[in-house]
Amino acid sequence: MARKKVVVRTEGLQSDDPNRKSSNDVRIHVRYGECLRNIALEVGGYALDGCREFISSAAEGTDGALICAACDCHRSFHLRIVEPDQAV
Repeated sequence: MARKKVVVRTEGLQSDDPNRKSSNDVRIHVRYGECLRNIALEVGGYALDGCREFISSAAEGTDGALICAACDCHRSFHLRIVEPDQAV
């Protein structure tokens, strides 16, 4: 059974609230879910390939990190799921 690589990216958000002490209080976790690419577009239909989540085909920071190993499409076709997380 092959191991899955799931891409999770953490970004800091700037806060507009003057009562916050630091801009690093809020972090978001970004992960990429199912593929939304229409593979039947050429024939005028609508069909998804069934790829359930983005699996990176190379290490983070390389060009291959943006290509899904399961469905061979770009990361932008996958559903972006943003999960805010309060840092304590």
